[in-house]
Amino acid sequence: MLGFMLVVLGAALAAGLAGAGSALGTGVAGQAANGVVSEDPDKFGRLLVLQALPGTQGIYGLVALFMIINRVSGWGVSLREIPVSTGLEVLGAAIPVAITGLVSGLYQGKVCAAACSLVAKRPEEVGKGMVFGVVVETYAVLGLLGTILLLQRISLGA
Repeated sequence: MLGFMLVVLGAALAAGLAGAGSALGTGVAGQAANGVVSEDPDKFGRLLVLQALPGTQGIYGLVALFMIINRVSGWGVSLREIPVSTGLEVLGAAIPVAITGLVSGLYQGKVCAAACSLVAKRPEEVGKGMVFGVVVETYAVLGLLGTILLLQRISLGA
């Protein structure tokens, strides 16, 4: 049963930490966007995109959670039969998306908050602000890719 508990812990960390990064990042960007919208409500649409950008890390965490669940259910064994070593492998595979989701979500939010200041002064430059945010996003995508590649290498072992 401990093996299964480690699998669940890995899935929970992947979704939970990546989701926390998104919550922090969208919160930071949203605070900055609110300040700009209070001065110029017409900029709402451009700012909403900047606020939403850090939300993707939470999606990556959920993708990892579903992939972990799918991988384990594909083994066709009872939960008690998952060895501790396999549970540790799954837990380890979840770490890349969990950590990159948490850290990049927060920092992408900070970059997007700065982009909100850019939009306040030069609304036509919103695309440049988004590009800066997407650079941070790259590492969340790489974390998800790492998790996917690691999960594919795990088999039910003793």
